[in-house]
Amino acid sequence: MNEENEMNEQTRAFEPMPESETKAVAGIESEKPEPIEEGMAAAKNSKGSHARQSQKKKKKEQQQKTDAFDWVQCIVTALLVCILLFIFAGRTVGVVGSSMESTLFEGDRLIISNLFYTPQQGDIVVLRKDTFKEEAIVKRVIAVGGQTVDIDFDEGIVYVDGQALEEDYINELTYRPLDFDGEITVPEGSVFVLGDNRNRSNDSRDSRIGCVDTRYIIGKAYWRVTPFSSFGSLYD
Repeated sequence: MNEENEMNEQTRAFEPMPESETKAVAGIESEKPEPIEEGMAAAKNSKGSHARQSQKKKKKEQQQKTDAFDWVQCIVTALLVCILLFIFAGRTVGVVGSSMESTLFEGDRLIISNLFYTPQQGDIVVLRKDTFKEEAIVKRVIAVGGQTVDIDFDEGIVYVDGQALEEDYINELTYRPLDFDGEITVPEGSVFVLGDNRNRSNDSRDSRIGCVDTRYIIGKAYWRVTPFSSFGSLYD
């Protein structure tokens, strides 16, 4: 009897496991934990990605600061250039009075400069002569040092070095003598100036102005900037 029970137990030991138990064991075996190395690699990749994003953000902020600094630098440089040009190369002045009509009119604003300037016949200049008035005046250079000037007031014609000037810029012929009483030779380093509105201009015919030392010339007028409808060079 005992031998028969022992044989039955040995037989059951070799019987196949029920299907439900087999699936349970298989499930347990399939739920294996991820290897430690994979977890560490994922954590490392996550840290690396965060570091790269942080680095990109810092570079972007730095680039924005650099761009802003460049803009500020450009603006400051442009302002300095404008100031230096204004001081050393040019400035703007306003026309007062009617003595330069119909070339210039009261209220016109001009760009003038005396940088490397040597007066020439036909130049429009801004000058100051304290014996006439403290304010600057605008006139046209008719003759320079060493040239002779004469005016025929009967015919209204101006002569320089014996040659009649062709003056298509004047408002009318020159009939008003003021204090001019005959041919003169312009001293070296001086100029003889007239207004284009000849009979309504105080200029070198007036003894208070006379021939003007070039040191009193503030600058040559190059451009009219206002009114905008008349913007452009004065010598077209």
